Amino acid sequence: MVRGGPGWLRDSLGTVPGALIWLIVALVLGVAEVLTGDLFLVMLSGGALAAAGAHWLFDWPVWADGAVFLVVSVVLLALVRPALKRRLLGHVPETTGIKALEGKSATVLDRVARHEGQVKLDGEVWTARPFNADDVYEPGEQVTVMHIDGATAVVWKNA
Repeated sequence: MVRGGPGWLRDSLGTVPGALIWLIVALVLGVAEVLTGDLFLVMLSGGALAAAGAHWLFDWPVWADGAVFLVVSVVLLALVRPALKRRLLGHVPETTGIKALEGKSATVLDRVARHEGQVKLDGEVWTARPFNADDVYEPGEQVTVMHIDGATAVVWKNA
């Protein structure tokens, strides 16, 4: 009686071959990648496939297979994943409209207080009010646009 499972899973010593274990790990990681879609687990799956191949070709000890897994996974994560993500996702569309103005620097033209003020933002004059209602900004000061509220730039001067 063979202990531990079917005979086709065992090598001549009666143990499950390391290459098969690495292949199962690669398969599990590949299936898990389908659920995440982040291209992280598939890189680890590639490392597991490399470890399976190394074990099958060279019959190295487990620590050497682990080293192959680690090195190949790190190389795939560092070099292949970023390029693959850029290729699959394309370029990120530029922010346009009023969202593009948020975070930009502006110059105060007329005193900016609770109910008054103007700033020059991207070459255009905008009505402005301070982010904090009690703040006052004098002409010539540099402020940052926090957001656009209708046709009014809400600005803040970070010390």
